[in-house]
Amino acid sequence: MKITLYQKPTCTTCRQVFKALQESGVDFDAVDYYVKPLSKAKLKDLLRKMDMSAVFLLRSKEEIYKKLKLAEKKEFMSEDQILALMVKHPDLVQRPIVEKGDKAILARPAELLKEIL
Repeated sequence: MKITLYQKPTCTTCRQVFKALQESGVDFDAVDYYVKPLSKAKLKDLLRKMDMSAVFLLRSKEEIYKKLKLAEKKEFMSEDQILALMVKHPDLVQRPIVEKGDKAILARPAELLKEIL
């Protein structure tokens, strides 16, 4: 079954997961979601596969998170509102995300990759 890695190639954890996938010899695709943005539907699908709500996928250390004052707002926002922000600002999406069939994980830390291989 094909594995897809959604990543930002300059991210240290993403590079660790990419290398681990290469070393494991599995067939996988790597998607730089800054070049090929994730749609709202794809984000919803990945969240469903991770059994996670959008608020848990928010990267709180990013400048855009602070600029948009999401720490104060996020609990009052709907899932769709958070997803719309993630589509508009890819920096808000935690990474890397590894998808395999009907399962996906947030591979942070990289050791969590073992759960899906």
